[in-house]
Amino acid sequence: MASVDKGVLDVVVVGARGRMGSLVCQAVEADPALALAGAYDADNAAELDEAAPAASVVVDFSAPAALPHVVAYVRRTGAALVSGTTGLSDEDLAAIVALGQVAPVIHSGNYSLGVAVVRHLARLAAEELPGWDVEIVETHHNKKADAPSGTAKMLLAEVDPTGECPVAYGREGMVGARPAREVGMHSLRGGTVAGTHELHFFGTDEEVCVTHRATSRQIFVQGALAAAKRLAGRPAGCYDFDGLMFG
Repeated sequence: MASVDKGVLDVVVVGARGRMGSLVCQAVEADPALALAGAYDADNAAELDEAAPAASVVVDFSAPAALPHVVAYVRRTGAALVSGTTGLSDEDLAAIVALGQVAPVIHSGNYSLGVAVVRHLARLAAEELPGWDVEIVETHHNKKADAPSGTAKMLLAEVDPTGECPVAYGREGMVGARPAREVGMHSLRGGTVAGTHELHFFGTDEEVCVTHRATSRQIFVQGALAAAKRLAGRPAGCYDFDGLMFG
């Protein structure tokens, strides 16, 4: 495993020219406890396989296509992995989990402390309001490539941990009465919205709505780097954001 020297963590950033990755690079360079050891993107991610120097931690906010190179880097160096890439397949996620055998790793669709609290509230509301109708609405900027968002999927997992509820990804036409236990999932895209997530619970004559609004991507950057600092140097294994920050 890469060494953690004198409290300064060497950080490799993947997806460095993306919206999130560029902010991560800026934050690393501004933090005296961190040092930017390398910045990679789609056009040079293959360098991670062999040429990139070992670092304490790799922070990945790239695209699914770069994941094989990130996996190769972690296996070669033993660096901790903080993954925030969304749109990953089940096979991609399994590859990240498998890395836990050789290095400390974490993957999250959202590194906001506020969203972590909303997830807890979602789980509690679903348990205390059985039989209520649930709708999830997420809004993001018009450049976002994947839908629904990774955070929306995380909220779905909280209200339906067994994965047994039918999910309606938007509705159109004569859909009829709403099926029991159906969860509605809606993705709005427009402007420069950093991220808004609404979780609606509808009962008879009342509604509960939990909302999280991100006014800047900086909250995700700071959360990811806080996770990186806590993850580096830990034993190999798969960690979760809640456990790292609140455990």
